[in-house]
Amino acid sequence: MSQYRKLVHRKPPMSKVPLLGLQAAQFRHPLDLEATQALQQLPGLDWLVRSLLGSTAEQIFYLENIGSSVLVSQQQLPELYQLLQEACHILDLDQPQLYVRQHPTPNAYTLAMRGQRPFIVVHTSLLELLDPPEIQAVFAHELGHLKCEHGVYLTIANLLVLAAGQLSPWGGLIAQSLQMQLMAWVRCAEFTCDRAGLLVTQNAKVMASVLMKLAGGSPTFAAQLNVDAFIDQARAYDHIDHDLANLLKAVRTAELTHPLPVLRAREIDRWADSPTYQSLLQTYAAHPEKRLAWLDW
Repeated sequence: MSQYRKLVHRKPPMSKVPLLGLQAAQFRHPLDLEATQALQQLPGLDWLVRSLLGSTAEQIFYLENIGSSVLVSQQQLPELYQLLQEACHILDLDQPQLYVRQHPTPNAYTLAMRGQRPFIVVHTSLLELLDPPEIQAVFAHELGHLKCEHGVYLTIANLLVLAAGQLSPWGGLIAQSLQMQLMAWVRCAEFTCDRAGLLVTQNAKVMASVLMKLAGGSPTFAAQLNVDAFIDQARAYDHIDHDLANLLKAVRTAELTHPLPVLRAREIDRWADSPTYQSLLQTYAAHPEKRLAWLDW
């Protein structure tokens, strides 16, 4: 019996609904769809893909990651491996590699390089900040990028950030307008991936807690944080601006790599209460054979 199977049998049966056959279109955020369509029409993007994702760049970043991080497996950090494996099963997605990297800034990111297996990197400071269900929500968020095939565009955006100051010749080749368009797309894609996190956790409070800790959490004060108060804070946006859609669109022009955590919490709170989300879970829950496949793991 494998170490993973031993971990599963120590726990009570899972009550989450596996979404076998899930399609990206079933949970994709409208802003993500709109921004992706705009990005696909952007002149020069194909050239940028060829330039940044050539074989040399691919090997540099892939090997650099392997050399400076810990690859998670059934033998290495098995509890993290199990969280990722469960998330992949729920989203009906092939499992990417997962690396843990020593870094003081709480963060996680996904790279889907050409010719290489996609992989997720999570920083140690983020793991220290979150509890296991929240960590799984982060994994699910990153898996959302893969489920929606954000890979190429997301990798370009991540390389722009990771390569800043290291590969200066690249910077001169990238038009500022193109870079701004990519980052605007990333902000919109984040809303979709938060939905993927909710589909895996199937608990809006877990997602809100992740965003709360990203906004103002620390291991020292974690026990004093109140997720219900944070959700109320997020809902207060309705009193500031009744047209939330306009507020979301304004985020695309902001100088941010991610939407504001409180805004993300309000969006996921809205979607958790929506008929679309409720119907999605009910549809998959209506197939007991899928639940059986999950429990027989």
